[in-house]
This record gives sequence, C-alpha cells and structure tokens, in this order.
Amino acid sequence: MSTHSPFPAPLAATLPVGENGVPATSSTDVIFPYDGSVIGQAPFGDAAIAALALDEATAALPAMAAATTGARRAVLSDIHDALAARSAELRELLVLETGKPAVDCGVEMARTLTTWTAAAEEVTRMTGETVPLDLQPLGAGMLGYYTRRPAGVVVGIAGFNYPVLLASHKIAPALAAGCPIILKPSPDTPLATLWMVDLIRGVLAAHGLPRSAVQLVNGGIEVGETLVRDPRAAVVSFTGSAGVGHQIARDAAPRKAVLELGSNTGLIVDADADVDAAVDAVVRGGFYANGQACISVQRVVLHQDIATEFATKLAVRMPEVVVGDPRDAATRVAPVINAASADRINSWIADAMAAGARIVATNAAKDPDATAPGLVNPTVLIDVPRTSPLWCQEIFGPVLCLDTVASMDEAIDLVNDSRYGLQAAVYTRSLANAFEAINRLDVGGVVVNEIPGFRSDIMPYGGVKDSGIGREGPRWAIEEFTITRMAMIRPA
Repeated sequence: MSTHSPFPAPLAATLPVGENGVPATSSTDVIFPYDGSVIGQAPFGDAAIAALALDEATAALPAMAAATTGARRAVLSDIHDALAARSAELRELLVLETGKPAVDCGVEMARTLTTWTAAAEEVTRMTGETVPLDLQPLGAGMLGYYTRRPAGVVVGIAGFNYPVLLASHKIAPALAAGCPIILKPSPDTPLATLWMVDLIRGVLAAHGLPRSAVQLVNGGIEVGETLVRDPRAAVVSFTGSAGVGHQIARDAAPRKAVLELGSNTGLIVDADADVDAAVDAVVRGGFYANGQACISVQRVVLHQDIATEFATKLAVRMPEVVVGDPRDAATRVAPVINAASADRINSWIADAMAAGARIVATNAAKDPDATAPGLVNPTVLIDVPRTSPLWCQEIFGPVLCLDTVASMDEAIDLVNDSRYGLQAAVYTRSLANAFEAINRLDVGGVVVNEIPGFRSDIMPYGGVKDSGIGREGPRWAIEEFTITRMAMIRPA
C-alpha cells in the first residue's frame, strides 16, 4: 500500500501568515509512524514569523469584531461545507501523519464537522443580560445590561493525537467570537491542519474578511514562546501535556490560559455492574487512537466480587484489538507517534513488572511487517504498584491497569488519588452509587455506564487539578474567548 500523501504540494513551502502567506524558513519531514517512511514536507517557521503573525492578527481584529452575527454564521457554515467536501482526503492524510487507525481518523473528521456546525449555531446565542442596577439606591432609575465582546487575539496550540479536531475546537469558537487566531500545530502532525487552514482562509476571503484572521505557524519551542508571551495574545488555548501547560500558564500570565491537559483516566466497575458491558467498554475505550487520548481508559478499579470474572472475560476479548497497519479498516492499534514514546511506555511496563506487576492480557501484530519502532502491543496488567508511572502518570499508549477494591467508597477514593481529574466512568446498576460517583469523583466529567472517553463536542469539556482549567465545546469556548462589556445608563 502506498504512503503517498494527498497534501497539496504548494502548501509545503509557505506558511499561512498574513494575507498571502510567507515563505517558510525551512521544512521538515513528516513521518508515517507505521513504517517510518516520509509522507511529505511541512513548512517550518521561526520567532520572526510568529511575531509577524501577531502583527497581522492584531490588524485583523477590528474587521473580525465588526463582523455581523449573520456574517460569522455564514463563514462558519461555509467552512463546514469546505471541509466536508474534502473529508475523505483529510481522513486519509490523518491516517498517514498520526498513524491512528483509519476508523479513528474517520471519527475525528465526523466530530470535526459537528464542531463547525455547532459553532455556527452558537453564534446566534451570544446574548447578554440585563442587570437590576436599582438594587442599590445609587442605581435607581438606571438601565444596566452586558454584552459579550471579542477578547482579542487567540493563540491556539494543539496536540498531535487529534490535530484537525483539536484545532477546530480552537479556530471555530474564535471565529464565532469575532477573534483572530494564530494556531501552532504539533510539528509531528501539521499537514492536515495546514490544509484545513488553507481552506478556512479561502472562505474568509470569499466573505470579504481578512485571511489573516486565521494563521498558522508550524515551528519549535521559540515559536510557541513568542506567541504565548506577547501581551497582544489575549487568550492562549493549549491542548497537551501537564508540564508544558503549566509553563504556558506562567508565560501567559496575567492573560487568560485555557488548558486541556492530560489524565490517567479511571473506570470503576461496581459489584452489581453488567460485567460484559464493562469489559466491552474497556475494549472500546482503552485502545482507540492507539491509546493516545487523554480520556482513554488507563486505571480500571474493580469490585472484588466481580474482579476475576472481569479479567477472564477481558482476556477472551483481547484478540479483537487487532494490531497492524492503520490503513487497514480492521486495525484497532498501530504504532504510537514515534519511537521515543514507545520506548518510554515499554520501559514503564518493564519497571512495573520488575516491581511485581503481571500481564493478564495482550495482543500482538500478526503482520510480520508491523515492526516499526513505535509499536506498543495492547496490554492489560494487574498488581501494578500505585507508585508506578503506569498507574499514577499518563501512559498515552495502549496499556491499562486493573486493581481491586472492597467497596464503591474505596473505588472513588482510589480514582481520586491522582494529580489528574479530566473524566472518569462508573459501571453500576445502583442509582445511589451512580450519583455517589457523580458527586464525589474529583473530575471535570463523570460518565455512567459508558466509556470515560465519551465526549460530545457540544458539551463543556475540561478538567480539574493537573488536567487543566477552562472548558471547550463551542458554546463554552466562545465564553472563554469573549469578555463581558457592561453598559450602565442613566437616561437624560
């Protein structure tokens, strides 16, 4: 099978900055994680180009802030249509640059289109409220109300695992709010995002709005630092690791940072749970996107009454987690993004086993060509020490751990004993235990009787503790990207 990329070659030499683009300072190879082949060249920028993008975004702010509700809605709808028309090609490119199985890349494109539709609908809901100023004597006879106004230039920094979807969750709400945005993609996976931004800029121009309202600078650390530290960046929206997110928050202060960071997601299986359904949730929710999802299952906390049954049934189901070429429709796990990530994950497994952990279920590639250095076989372990990185850090790979407790109370405490708090799940038939989990789990979202990786793209999504601050989802991101402007009127 060919690894030829559908990415338009002319985009490889130019970065979409300003109205007409600027020549890249260099280019970098983009690698197919499955076999290490080069699938294309991506333009690479530097701090000077990042600074130019800030100049151009600042200049575009008045036009975007003045755009009518109808104009912004039409732009967002037309962007949806432009992406829908190229959805199959973008999906193919995502498989090549991310190495995710084709089924997961198809899900990414479907969710991307939903995100743009939702953002177009939310434009019409950017309403304010009246405020009863006459509550106090000094406000007697006055009228008060607030509206939401664009906060200013948004800087969006996206991760490698869902590059088009993550970028859309930043670009679409920014345009809905009337904010120019500069995107920095992951250097590992810039191609599909570059193509998407080119399509978006064409739609903006067709509507008489500046192309520079959406720009992209692919580059290294100096690009990110230039964008984040500049006071003209009113909001920084970042998706990535906790350590980098913390540094971004420090660099951006006192301006707003919206941080979608990592997790070591917990799934509780209660004594009365439908064990078959819970096993199915782990098979579906522990290995998708090669395990490289913030809310994929990592820690499975089992009530002791069903622990043996669960582990036995999970082992029977593991052959369904097919390992192989991500272009194959049957594949569910392929090599992770690069060899360094695989080395880290495999070393964590080895260290945990040296400390007493045991593998209870796994699956290996049947394709003899699937020997890329990034391959991590889907693996389930028990007796993992709770101090092991496999338990207490974010694995970000197709590996999960099982542990056993005596009660729901103990299960909730164990899931909460983490630096992270993005989402968690509980399988139970008890309404009381379901609400106990909802009320006590210290996370941004609790899922009952479904995988913890469930995310509707219209819901408020985000975490607590080291999993971040702020919320995504078009409605909620629009609020993050806008400020309230209060009007206080005493009629003449």
